[in-house]
Amino acid sequence: MSHELEHLELLAEIDALVRQLREWDGREFSWPAAQACRTLIERLLERTATLRVRIEAPLVVATLGGTGVGKSTLVNALVGDEVSESGRQRPTTRLPTFISRPGLAPETFGIPHEAVRVVERDLPLLREMVLIDCPDPDTTEDGAAAGTNLARLRELLPHCDVLLVVSTQQKYRSARVSDELAVAASGARLVFVQTHADQDDDLREDWRRVLADDFAMGEMFFVDAPTALAESKAGHAPRGEFGRLVDFLTRQLAGSAAARIRRANFLDLVDETLRACQARLAEAAATLDPLESAITEQRTKLSTLLVDRVGQELAGSRRLWEDRLVDAVTDRWGFSPFACLLRGYQALGTLLSGYGLSRVRTPAQLALWGMFETSRRWKQFRERSSAEGASERAALQAWSESDLRTASIIVDGYAGEARLPREATKFTAVSDQAEAASREFVGRAAVDLQQAVERLSRERAGTAIRLFYETMLTVVVVALVYRFLKNFLYDSWLIAELGIAPAKPLYGFEFFLAAGVVLLGWSGLLLWSFTSRLKRGITREIEAFKTRQQGPTSVGMLFAPTENDCREARRLVDDLTTTERRAAELRRRVTSAESPLGHKR
Repeated sequence: MSHELEHLELLAEIDALVRQLREWDGREFSWPAAQACRTLIERLLERTATLRVRIEAPLVVATLGGTGVGKSTLVNALVGDEVSESGRQRPTTRLPTFISRPGLAPETFGIPHEAVRVVERDLPLLREMVLIDCPDPDTTEDGAAAGTNLARLRELLPHCDVLLVVSTQQKYRSARVSDELAVAASGARLVFVQTHADQDDDLREDWRRVLADDFAMGEMFFVDAPTALAESKAGHAPRGEFGRLVDFLTRQLAGSAAARIRRANFLDLVDETLRACQARLAEAAATLDPLESAITEQRTKLSTLLVDRVGQELAGSRRLWEDRLVDAVTDRWGFSPFACLLRGYQALGTLLSGYGLSRVRTPAQLALWGMFETSRRWKQFRERSSAEGASERAALQAWSESDLRTASIIVDGYAGEARLPREATKFTAVSDQAEAASREFVGRAAVDLQQAVERLSRERAGTAIRLFYETMLTVVVVALVYRFLKNFLYDSWLIAELGIAPAKPLYGFEFFLAAGVVLLGWSGLLLWSFTSRLKRGITREIEAFKTRQQGPTSVGMLFAPTENDCREARRLVDDLTTTERRAAELRRRVTSAESPLGHKR
């Protein structure tokens, strides 16, 4: 039961892996490296469909070996009859021979009927498999031409589940056969057979060492195929190494082995395909590093120009921010004495204008006052409007055409090397991005500075500071009122009524003038002290704003489409790497149970 559960879990994980591949393949991207990988993965997914169709079909066992190694003789010996024409010194095999039980057509395995010569035999060995005697890979024909032995071999190999890799003492080091084996072994289990046991030395261990770096060898056999064929024709049971080979094929390829082997082959193919894709993407991704560095470098340069220009404008319009800060303070303090003094300080122009209006006596004076007041208000309006729009104007004018063209050319060059879309790195597109980045920067700056005003109003107008300034103003006011009341009530009247001393004269105009000068001077001193603190705070916040905004992130809309392309390309690489690791883990789990059969590492 646990074995069956493990089998079902493995199937579920393979299905999840296939879904992950389909999701990756279904994503939209224009990166050429990813598009090339998409083609490979689509072919892999086609093999998945074939795998599901053939899940219950017998295994396809094919021969692979050089000219004259005895592939056809070995096939004849396994069948017990000369079903495939053989020859030791020339490439006898031309049209592949498809050997199966009666009623099993090549089309079942995706092989065109006209591509093979079909032979049917009702044998126990063929109940679990079909045999294909393949053409020779080391033929001298042009492999690229249609209809050649090599072309036929390459058309058949993707349909094969198990390869009987046949060689001899003379051929086991053949480079041409090794190259074809390296390609064919992807998605197939391997059984290595050395033939010509009647005349060659047993070189299986050396053969194992030759291929050990690239292949897990599994069981290896050393057979005399002609003798085995003669004994089979004489009705003798297989014996010796050939008997061991027949028993091995019967046991290892029977029953549930077909599904297990096909899963292992599929995972081999998935792992190799994903590793090839990963290597291709990793090579292409290396070109993204200079592009991303160029984007960061150009953003940093342009950001420095922008922040410096906007910072200068903010420093020039410090009066506007001072007024906003005083407004914030008075809103927090309500109508306390010093808050009223601050409001009066802000409305000084209006108070003077009101005083002027109160002195108007003739229509001509009223007309003059109206002209003066209109001019004053218009000037205030223009100054405020100019100050509020200064940051935006500075931001829009911070970069010259030369600055943007230089940045565009540099980034466009790296985008071309990375083979990413370049529409967003052209000058016209960069100009639009620069305008959007400037406006976005100004909006963010306004929010940032408004938060700074609110923060300063809390820091510089806290309870202790408020208490200090309210006390200092109130003490002077109270002292002056006390002096006036004392003179008015006590010194000039009550002292005489009580007979304590002669009455003193009331204070004259000089006292009120002096009191007014003292009050005005003291109020001015307190206002100067308080507003100086606010100004220092505003200057500090402007410098802090410039520090915070320095860097590439402050103009993130510049080259944003190209940066998004880089980010998407890296996500493609990361997602495929995750899928490859998952496939490699599944392959290790499945391959561990397939040790008797060889496979590509």
